[in-house]
Amino acid sequence: MLDEFGFHKFNVSPQMPSSQLVENLCNGKAIKNRRFCQKALSTPKVIAAMDTTQLGTLIMKLGVANAKAMLNVYNEIIKKLGSPQALKALNCCVEAYKYAIFSFEMVSSELVEDSQTANYDVAVIGPRIANCKKELINAKVQAPRLLAGNQFINYHVLMG
Repeated sequence: MLDEFGFHKFNVSPQMPSSQLVENLCNGKAIKNRRFCQKALSTPKVIAAMDTTQLGTLIMKLGVANAKAMLNVYNEIIKKLGSPQALKALNCCVEAYKYAIFSFEMVSSELVEDSQTANYDVAVIGPRIANCKKELINAKVQAPRLLAGNQFINYHVLMG
């Protein structure tokens, strides 16, 4: 079921065992990689989540952690590269990841107060990461690890 903004809405009871919450989420139409979803959400903290708000908050925290790890990778690569075109693309990605970290953190606090705003705020991360990917491809930056990291962030956006 989609809300009025076209975002996926889950029909779950307020208190539900996490395994069922995760199963409902990972089997949703918005999730492109169910295996990633289930693996990413198999941590003890996620398993302890009792409602969709707790689950969403934990997903955002996982998104923050992954975005911070990728931001560090980008910063390390920037130190090693000298091509102006590659640096421009990498800096675009650094900004996209800073935005992703900020947004994932903000969404964690918004979930309790306004789930529709939280839903929108996590969705707008995707286009920034897509632009990062486009810039990397246009600059001919050969870094499969970066493209894979971008895909993982997109998975977190979809789960969010």
